[in-house]
Amino acid sequence: MERLLEAVTAVAGLVSPEKVRALAGAIRKIEDAKANAALSDVVGTATAKAVVDRLVDAWRSTSVGSGELASMLLAAGHAFESVSKQQSIELVWTGPTTPFVSARRTEQALLQVIGTARQTLFVTSFVAYDVSTIVKALNDASTRGVSISMLLESSQDHGGSITFDVIGKMRTLVPSAKLYAWRERAAPFADGRVHAKVAVADGAVCFITSANLTGYAMDRNMEAGVLVRGGQVPKDLHDHFIALVNTRIIETIDKE
Repeated sequence: MERLLEAVTAVAGLVSPEKVRALAGAIRKIEDAKANAALSDVVGTATAKAVVDRLVDAWRSTSVGSGELASMLLAAGHAFESVSKQQSIELVWTGPTTPFVSARRTEQALLQVIGTARQTLFVTSFVAYDVSTIVKALNDASTRGVSISMLLESSQDHGGSITFDVIGKMRTLVPSAKLYAWRERAAPFADGRVHAKVAVADGAVCFITSANLTGYAMDRNMEAGVLVRGGQVPKDLHDHFIALVNTRIIETIDKE
């Protein structure tokens, strides 16, 4: 039975909801588990046909009836479709590409998150410079009433690790942003750095990436990340950043 459940899950995860319903309808019309060719004909691609063939093979080794299997497929398909609507995860990539895998570019994903924000936006990065498109998008977000918070690595003069004052620079570029630093690092984080690169809009959309807020990261480096819409992850990230502020693990950098 476990093999059949795995096969049902594989079909629901690969085949479109419409094809899952068509497959369930075809299964209801047959008497036993010997209609391999007929079921494969319901789907179009070679990969989908192979998954359906594995489903039929797993079905043959059980006493499950056609009506029961059809119901299992419909339930799995409905659950998968519901989860997909609640959360989507998209690959983001900057750097050399191939014809075999498609992915959004880093700058596109970050601009989308910033553009999505209507109430709050929290951004973290190790460094930030030479990102005119991102700066413009941040200022546009501020103009429409978004509360922007940014956590950045401090300069060496302020207890951090970078040679220039990126926080001071960002203050001139995005004057409305609330800027934070991680200065009081308790053990075992005494030598830690702000290496997280994350953007979260309204606790509903987030971008987790290897890319800093730099021109090279947006255009030339090999960078990877994921864009997550909906689900628990964006909310958890938002709540975590707020907790870091409220517990004063990260501190506000006052305007000078």
